[in-house]
Amino acid sequence: MINITLPDGSVKQFEAGVTPMDVATSISEGLARNVISASYNNTTVEATTPLTEDGELVLYTWRDDEGKQAFWHSSAHILAQALEELYPGVKLTIGPAIENGFYYDVDLGDKSISESDLKAIEDKMLNIARGKHEFQMREVSKEEALQFYKDQGNEYKVELIENLDDGTITFCDHDTFTDLCRGGHIPNTGIVKAVKLMSIAGAYWRGDENNKQLTRIYGVSFPKQKELKEYLALLEEAKKRDHRKLGKELELFTFSQKVGQGLPLWLPKGAALRERLENFLKKAQKKAGYEMVVSPHIGQKELYVTSGHYAKYGEDSFQPIKTPNEGEEFLLKPMNCPHHCEIYNSKPWSYKDLPKRFAEFGTVYRYEQSGELHGLTRVRGFTQDDAHIFCTPDQLNEEFKKVIDLVLYVFGSLGFEKFTTQVSLRDPEKPEKYIGSLENWDKAEQAIINAVQEKELDYVIETGEAAFYGPKLDFMVKDALGRSWQLGTIQVDYNLPERFELSYKGSDNELHRPVMIHRAPFGSMERFVAILLEHTGGNFPLWLMPEQVAILSLSEKYEKYAEKVLNLLENHEIRALVDNRNETIGKKIREAEMNKYPYMLIVGEQEANDGTVSVRRHSEGDIGTMKVEKFSELINTEIAENIVEFNV
Repeated sequence: MINITLPDGSVKQFEAGVTPMDVATSISEGLARNVISASYNNTTVEATTPLTEDGELVLYTWRDDEGKQAFWHSSAHILAQALEELYPGVKLTIGPAIENGFYYDVDLGDKSISESDLKAIEDKMLNIARGKHEFQMREVSKEEALQFYKDQGNEYKVELIENLDDGTITFCDHDTFTDLCRGGHIPNTGIVKAVKLMSIAGAYWRGDENNKQLTRIYGVSFPKQKELKEYLALLEEAKKRDHRKLGKELELFTFSQKVGQGLPLWLPKGAALRERLENFLKKAQKKAGYEMVVSPHIGQKELYVTSGHYAKYGEDSFQPIKTPNEGEEFLLKPMNCPHHCEIYNSKPWSYKDLPKRFAEFGTVYRYEQSGELHGLTRVRGFTQDDAHIFCTPDQLNEEFKKVIDLVLYVFGSLGFEKFTTQVSLRDPEKPEKYIGSLENWDKAEQAIINAVQEKELDYVIETGEAAFYGPKLDFMVKDALGRSWQLGTIQVDYNLPERFELSYKGSDNELHRPVMIHRAPFGSMERFVAILLEHTGGNFPLWLMPEQVAILSLSEKYEKYAEKVLNLLENHEIRALVDNRNETIGKKIREAEMNKYPYMLIVGEQEANDGTVSVRRHSEGDIGTMKVEKFSELINTEIAENIVEFNV
């Protein structure tokens, strides 16, 4: 008999050889029908894997991320079988599950696949799936595995196997198909009920442009046709909300080949929007005791050598700027923190002076590969809402919790209501990735865990996701379309204070090292605006909108009254514009709707005589006629409800 511990802590006894599916059946038939994969003692297993020793079992369904990964990994196998049957001689390489679906890279030889071929491949996949073929894992020797793929003439799989150790190699079989695989499948192909192949792309073998370019086929699959339809509808909505499309339509930002890839140009409306976001955070930061600083866009190379950034990010930075002085080199700054360390170092401090909280909207530069650039979400020059807190070890817990409060205030004010937190720790198996002593790492990691527990945050721990100089707390926010984004980060750092020899005089009159907290609620202004655009569809909170009101005159005769309304609104600090063009009111309303102005005020003869305005709300229509003062009161009340004061 073996003891199996379930996630709720209960322990059940079974005969050795029981499978996860058997355990699910013993709990309920309904659970067994929905289980598609499992993990045992933190190792991915099949739902049909015999369990032979005591352990902890987690059962996964389609609702779990791990279940989806197994589902999509299995779908990649089905795609590979379909390709082998439709394109004899195709050479398979790798086919993993990804965040939303799966892909398979193949060498088609002298054949090719176009978008028009994808429907036939989908049909073949569904035909295979309907056979309800079981996925079965088996161990093979390295010699046997090599021979299998040498006989096929598949040099890609041979290369993969040559890098594996004998005794660790497994094949997965289903129907007439076999693939090199580590495991993690659904019980059988019949669970896959809906498939959509999304696109075709080129991909170099092992990501090396010196290798042959393969054909990559992306797909997604679901256990129900209804879920595929919902997913495709979500993709269509995402296209409408694409920040690159909305940014152009709303005239917020642009890019120029002459300026350079990945270097956004903010247009007047976008610059005004950024300024409002910055002022919003500056106001909260001032209440929280932050002091604004400014640092240059470049620094001597030695600065980043000292901080460790050059060793870790040198290859991703722009090339050094050489001056006429021999041996003198500067870098465009990739991070603000080394500059802030030197600001702290500009004078001696006492424990009575701490904490010191330095904040800056600092622009940094990183040479991202051109193929990785994407609108505002991946750029080469971006502005971080950066701040660094220098505190005593005794102050660390309280300061960290205060930063959490600030981040939550930002999310709440901008409509991000659904989020989880991720405690990102170092990977103890890869110490070369990090700087600093184990003792300092242990203290920093525990400080973050203590803070999130005291704040009662919903969190997960991710090993290996820490920054090179310290662990961090990342906020994972879900947008209106249910997509998850990493927004806002807080890091604890014992290492940069060591490297820059920062100090303060303690109550014992001795010098001590401060602890450093890095934080950025927005992350970067560019990425935050992109995510906010897609989250809101361009319908920003009223207080943030570039123009809150469009005044639409029925004809040029009412231009003076429209200007009078504009002045009255401006006196109430409401941002408005007048549309006096010689166009029909219908066209003006349509264009105002497209520009997403929250309110439209229509003025004509009746309104001019009565001193009123006819009010329309974006996407809602008419809401009545009222005096300008009454409308101004309505607007300012809505703004006050949207944005509350930050309480320290």
